[in-house]
Amino acid sequence: MSTSLTSSLPRDLLLASRPVSWINTAYGFAAAYLLTSGRVDAAFVIGTLFFLVPYNLAMYGINDVFDYASDLANPRKGGAEGAILSPARHRVVLTWSTLLPVPFAVALVVLGDPLSWLVLALSLFAVVAYSAPGLRFKEIPFVDSLTSSTHFVSPAVYGLALAHATTTVPLVLLLLAFFAWGVASHAFGAVQDIGPDREAGISSIATALGARRTVRFALSMWAVAGVLMLFTTWPGPLGALLALPYLVAVWPFRSVTDAEAASTNRGWRRFLLLNYVCGFLATMLLIWWAFVGGTAF
Repeated sequence: MSTSLTSSLPRDLLLASRPVSWINTAYGFAAAYLLTSGRVDAAFVIGTLFFLVPYNLAMYGINDVFDYASDLANPRKGGAEGAILSPARHRVVLTWSTLLPVPFAVALVVLGDPLSWLVLALSLFAVVAYSAPGLRFKEIPFVDSLTSSTHFVSPAVYGLALAHATTTVPLVLLLLAFFAWGVASHAFGAVQDIGPDREAGISSIATALGARRTVRFALSMWAVAGVLMLFTTWPGPLGALLALPYLVAVWPFRSVTDAEAASTNRGWRRFLLLNYVCGFLATMLLIWWAFVGGTAF
C-alpha cells in the first residue's frame, strides 16, 4: 500500500462513517436507555459509543464500497453526503466496517438478554442488507425506505429492550411516529438521486414512483408521524409540531419533475439542518417528560 493511501485512511474512514449522521443513531439509543433505566452504566456507555461510530461506519462504509460506480456519477458525493473511495481502499474499508463493531457487539451481547440480542441482530442485518451484494434492499422500492428507517429506529428500540422497558400503547405510537419520519426522510432523500440512479440501473422508491409522487409520499409520511404523536403521553403530543418544519421545508418541491429532481438537494440540506434543530427541541420535550412522568417509559 502506498504512503499516500496510508496517510489518508483515517480521513476516508471518517468520511465513510458520515459524522453528520452520528448523532441520529447514538442519540436514539442513549435517550431510550437512559430514560428507561435512569442509569449511566457500562451498557449505556458501550451502546452509545457503538451507535455513534462503529454502527455508522458499518452502515455507510459498506454502502460507499458497493455503490462506488453509481457514486462516481453523483455530483453530491465526495464529501459530507457520501465518500467516493478509491477502489484500492475498498478492501480495508470493508475490513474496518466489519471488524470495528465486533468488540462492541460482543460486549452488548454479554450485557443483554435474548430479546435485546434479537433486536441487535435485526438492526445489524438491516445495516448489511441495505447495500451488500446478494441482498441490496436499497434497490427494492419501498423496502429501501423501510430498511433505511430501521437503521435509525432500531437503536432506540434496542435501548428500550436492553433497559427492559415496559411496552405501552403510547410508546408503540411514539416508535411508529419515529419510523414514519424515517421512511419520509429516506424517500425524500432518494429524489435527488433519481438521475444518477437511473443511469446506473439502480432502482429506488424515487425511480419507481417518480420525483413528484415520491415527494408527496414523503410529505404524507411526515404528516402521519405528526398525527401519531398526538396520541402519545403528555407532553408527547407537542412533538406533533416538530413535523411542521419538515412539511414546510419540503412543500415547495411537491410538484418537482424527474428532470428537476436534483434541485431537491436544496431541500435535503435544509432537512439535515432541521434534524439538529428538531432534535434539540425533542430533547427538551424528553427532559420535560422525565420531570412530569418519571424516569422510565
